[in-house]
Amino acid sequence: MNATKIFHADVRSFENQVKQFLNRFVQNGVDALSGLFKPRQLEDLIKEHSPKYRNRLYSPLTTIGMFLDQVFSADHSCQDAVAQELSNRVAQDLSESSLNTGPYCKARKRLSSTLLPALCKTLADNLLQTQSNSWRWRGRDIKIIDGVTVLMPDTSLNQATYPQSKQQKDGLGFPIMRIVAIISLGCGTVMEWVQGACCGKLTGETSMFRQLGKSLNSCDILLMDRYYAGYFTVAGLMVKGVDFVCRQHQKRKTDFEKGRRLGKRDHIAIWLRPIRPKWMTPEDYEKVPVSLEVRETRVGDWTLITSMKDEKYVIPLQLNELYGWRWHIELDLRAIKSVLQMEMLRCKTPDMVAKEVAAHFLGYNLVRSVMAQAANKVNCMPRELSFKAALQQLRAFAQQLCSGINDRINLLCDVLIRSIGKKKLPHRPGRVEPRAVKRRPKGHVFLTQVRAVLKAQLQVQRDLKMVGVFA
Repeated sequence: MNATKIFHADVRSFENQVKQFLNRFVQNGVDALSGLFKPRQLEDLIKEHSPKYRNRLYSPLTTIGMFLDQVFSADHSCQDAVAQELSNRVAQDLSESSLNTGPYCKARKRLSSTLLPALCKTLADNLLQTQSNSWRWRGRDIKIIDGVTVLMPDTSLNQATYPQSKQQKDGLGFPIMRIVAIISLGCGTVMEWVQGACCGKLTGETSMFRQLGKSLNSCDILLMDRYYAGYFTVAGLMVKGVDFVCRQHQKRKTDFEKGRRLGKRDHIAIWLRPIRPKWMTPEDYEKVPVSLEVRETRVGDWTLITSMKDEKYVIPLQLNELYGWRWHIELDLRAIKSVLQMEMLRCKTPDMVAKEVAAHFLGYNLVRSVMAQAANKVNCMPRELSFKAALQQLRAFAQQLCSGINDRINLLCDVLIRSIGKKKLPHRPGRVEPRAVKRRPKGHVFLTQVRAVLKAQLQVQRDLKMVGVFA
């Protein structure tokens, strides 16, 4: 390969990078669901959040692609991402890149902290707007909220921002981050999230929920568990025009003899505003309604509460069905934590940890966008398809989609979409499983002292044994 070809291979045009990125995630067609990311929109987002980048080997879009390779791979290491990039370049007849991970790690640090979240939210918004109306409930978007915790490497910087549990001794735990996310029920994408420390008062899920809400629109329906059923959370949703369905909080008593009766064990209750909490300013407290009309209904073993007070619009059994769909966010968060392996992050600084979380959510949304195309093609709900199977298919087709010849890209995309559409989940109504595992843990002891101290003790014991051998 001559010097001229090497030069042009290293400085690939931005248009070619955009094309390869869109091809990989089947965003190269004229259909609404295959054009969620327009080339110009992708270019504008990168220029907006990374205005001073140079077209070098690890450009922002190339770096994002490699970051996603890490998210999708079973190895999850930087070395694996660099090896994948080398393979892709050789397949495209470009110059070989180094296997040194240093330049790639520096490129990840150069990424703007707002670029990955912006790409993730833009993709989610575009998919939500173009999704089939059959994926909505009576023409309304249903969204789900819940929280999750993840761990990260035990570095001083991570510990300072995301301290470990106070019940653990210093050096024996991992920094822990709490994430609260809002996910679309219809298309399954992460609409918005917030992350923070997990260290007691004012760092819980309800406190973090107050930082969210940009993705909630009037006429939306929010499904949440009873942890969020507090007065101020409910009042904020009702003021914004967002309906909700959740279980009654265990500390609130329900008396169906009071209030306006709608049916058997179904009534409108009046909630009175509690005293001002310490975290709320007097000005904000005065803006909260002094009372709320909330519908309370008993269905089976659950007492549900909702802002949908018209008993003719939605009956208790339909409310029960709506609340049952809340379980999907548990499955979504499990897919992100277990299938995409976000349960234990790898980055060693808080800034990079935030980017790693955003990369996982972006990767998850990209897989969901391909699943939406498959569901649209086979005329089913995206929730009927397997996320893990879709990820496996995308990984199998990744290199061919990036380096394939133009006239074969459409064929590859069609085969990929049809393959994902065939992997439907089995219909298992009323399925229950014990909250227990069969596999027994290995009998390893747990660290009770800092690792360095135990290693020093072992070294002393080894030295004494060696002295005894040569004595």
